[in-house]
Amino acid sequence: MSLNDEWRRRSLAAVWHPCTQMKLHARDERPQPLIPVARAQGVWLHDHEGARVLDGISSWWVNLFGHGHPAIREALVDQLHTLDHVMLAGFTHAPVVELSERLAALTGLGHAFYGSDGASATEIALKMSAHFWRNAGRPAKSRFVGIAGGYHGETVGALAVTDIALFREAYAPLVRLAATVDSPDARQAAPGETPADVAERAAAALDAWLTEHAHETAAVIAEPLVQCAAGMAMHDPRYLQRLRALCDRHAVHLVLDEIAVGFGRTGTLFAHQHPQAAIRPDFLCLSKGLTGGTLPLSAVLTTDAVYEAFWDDEVARGFLHSHSYTGNPLACRAALATLDLIEQTGIVEANRTTADRLWAQFAPLTAHPAVRHPRRQGMIFAWDVASRAPDFSRRFASHALAQGVLLRPIGHTVYAMPPYVISEDEGAFLAAGALAALQATLAEEPAEGRAVAMGGVDGV
Repeated sequence: MSLNDEWRRRSLAAVWHPCTQMKLHARDERPQPLIPVARAQGVWLHDHEGARVLDGISSWWVNLFGHGHPAIREALVDQLHTLDHVMLAGFTHAPVVELSERLAALTGLGHAFYGSDGASATEIALKMSAHFWRNAGRPAKSRFVGIAGGYHGETVGALAVTDIALFREAYAPLVRLAATVDSPDARQAAPGETPADVAERAAAALDAWLTEHAHETAAVIAEPLVQCAAGMAMHDPRYLQRLRALCDRHAVHLVLDEIAVGFGRTGTLFAHQHPQAAIRPDFLCLSKGLTGGTLPLSAVLTTDAVYEAFWDDEVARGFLHSHSYTGNPLACRAALATLDLIEQTGIVEANRTTADRLWAQFAPLTAHPAVRHPRRQGMIFAWDVASRAPDFSRRFASHALAQGVLLRPIGHTVYAMPPYVISEDEGAFLAAGALAALQATLAEEPAEGRAVAMGGVDGV
């Protein structure tokens, strides 16, 4: 038995993999074998037998500067020599203070509260918003409203504002569902409409809902510029300005989930800083790229007004949330090293050239007759594919791996979100692999009657 096969066998016997139907990895007919990874460097994942795969999705959107970046690794090793962990209740340490100061300077939002992952950040922001209104003497404002197709995590609280049918149906008895209003997804444009028109229609729907329900609504939560799990749904940036104005008019909080789109993914350091948006949310949720893809960490940033609403002699009026690894020094040090790299390399500006080059390399994929709605936002690229095959995502991912690239479509949407350090040759390899995977996948189904389906879940 090869080393790869041995690790596959042991993993299937011991590990329950996330967002995965495990039987698909072990079935006799057309199995989807697990890919054992022995090491990673740059944009490449290496198995135990010398094969490598280009990480075209940054390992679920977390990796910014490539795997094994020496600056982040050296920062972590240095931190291990001084402080690995201490609880943040009643204690503090340099990495968490310095990280909080730098995030505040970059966003205009202070008093960072830390969690372990994106779903935790969502729950922290929702709890903080509702508790704010309770402290302000308006306890009825405890509901939330999200955007159709929104994804904010899979814990029970986060599922309340996640509009993905698979999760809602599976866990409906456990979830207090938020309201959902129209998405500004530009793909919904009617003939003659612009993305701005779609955004305005969506904003009008939110305005109508808040006009009736603002008295019981704590916050609106949205993913700015790109709703990733909805099939990389992209919208006009001016929608964010309308969101901000509506939340101000109706006295509700605006929570922006930049867990996936922060740290340069959309073309500016943070999506809400887009030059045609340029707003400030009441809560900002960050994770994924925060540590450059090395350690789990999330942060919720908020305004001084929110922080001051919890400043009191009574413990019950303080914010009641914690976990043992809150503000872990190692994770904070990795985040500081990541911010250093963003600043020192000028990567956000450099990404504009990289994105243009990649988009040109993807031109044959964009021109494929089965592709609909080719689109890009910063370093996020997406194409809908006209196919009726319910297992399109799994089959495409399998063909992509055979080409040496890691790409996992969301429903019938093929997307790429590679690390920022991808070279010209690596970009060409990724683009060629994506096109070959599409051709091989479509060759397995009848050409007639294809129809595009949007959205879905990034699962195997």
